[in-house]
Amino acid sequence: MTIRRYIKGDRIIWAVVLILLIISLLSVYSSTGSLAYQYRSGNTFFYLFRQLKFILLGLVIIFFVHLVPYQVFSRVSVMAFYIAVPLLLVTMFAGTSINEATRWLQIPGTGLTIQPSDFAKVALIMYVARILAANQNNIKDFKGVFLKIALAVILTCALILPANLSTSLIVFITLFALMFVGRIPVLYLLSLIMTGALILSVFILISFAVGKEGRIHTWKSRIETYMEGGGDNYQSDQAKVAIVQGGFFGKGPGKSTQRNLLPHPYSDFVFAIIIEEYGSIFGGITILALYLWLFFRTGLIVRRSKSTYAAFLAFGLSTGLVIQAFVNMAVAVGVLPVTGQTLPLVSMGGSSILFTSLSVGMILSVSWGSKDDEQNAEADKGKNEEETGEENSDEKEPEAS
Repeated sequence: MTIRRYIKGDRIIWAVVLILLIISLLSVYSSTGSLAYQYRSGNTFFYLFRQLKFILLGLVIIFFVHLVPYQVFSRVSVMAFYIAVPLLLVTMFAGTSINEATRWLQIPGTGLTIQPSDFAKVALIMYVARILAANQNNIKDFKGVFLKIALAVILTCALILPANLSTSLIVFITLFALMFVGRIPVLYLLSLIMTGALILSVFILISFAVGKEGRIHTWKSRIETYMEGGGDNYQSDQAKVAIVQGGFFGKGPGKSTQRNLLPHPYSDFVFAIIIEEYGSIFGGITILALYLWLFFRTGLIVRRSKSTYAAFLAFGLSTGLVIQAFVNMAVAVGVLPVTGQTLPLVSMGGSSILFTSLSVGMILSVSWGSKDDEQNAEADKGKNEEETGEENSDEKEPEAS
């Protein structure tokens, strides 16, 4: 009873998150052996305990955020967005470069790095959900509603784009889906797609014109390799080998061989290692089902929510999380070109786990908040009916004796 008092929200979502985090510990420990021998003198427990630290911190974030009433997120959404934009600007010009991509900011005095794009995605969803919820009665207002949302989306995606095309596209698609659900006219949405495509084209042309292609050669190489189905496709090939070797039932925990050959088996291609060790049935289908279950349970929360903002917030956060998961899994099985996206709550890393935990905490906040709204609405309805009944009873004339 005491635990239920402090652990609120959808119990199924809690269970799904805990299962994914347990899978994360098992897969990270199994897939970081080569990394440990290369950088930690063979200490295979180093990355296990490092991941455990981030998981525990993520659970703390989920716990405290899920206790916050969802109305607070609407109040702080504007401030969060205004913080996210400068962080993206600082990252673009003074961020830490890893693997030829400037995506990280180092937190002074901690040695930790975060991806501001993860925070920007959450902040943008909060901000757009607020605007949509406040303007449902005049949702066709081009200048007052759509233009305000479009500028925020384009600005955020444009700042993420130079170092991380895939994240920029995921943010764009997520916000497109949120605007579609928010009843933004289709014609406006089509104009947003055309504007986004134009900005991407101009960015590529200017980059080539000034001789600073940056990540464009990497994007071009990955797309061409994927379309041609051959060439230097080492990462995808090794991932496919891992999946084939895993078969239906897998080799068993810790028995992966491709983890020693596959680049980033603990992050970008962790899904392939999971299938190799646990099989496509117990590993692949289980992971897929967990994300679908999370999205389904969030859909139920959205459906019963009495608050428009709460519904939009939960939908946007869950959509972004599931799209990222599907992109990671699609890359591992060869359906999409290599993107560098992590598997939420499973891949090794701090920034991804912490900001995904923030999203989950908000969804759980909407879960119990919506239930309270529903109970309060029913209580008010019952109270009004009782008061109406009493008034009707008082209005009756006394019977003649």
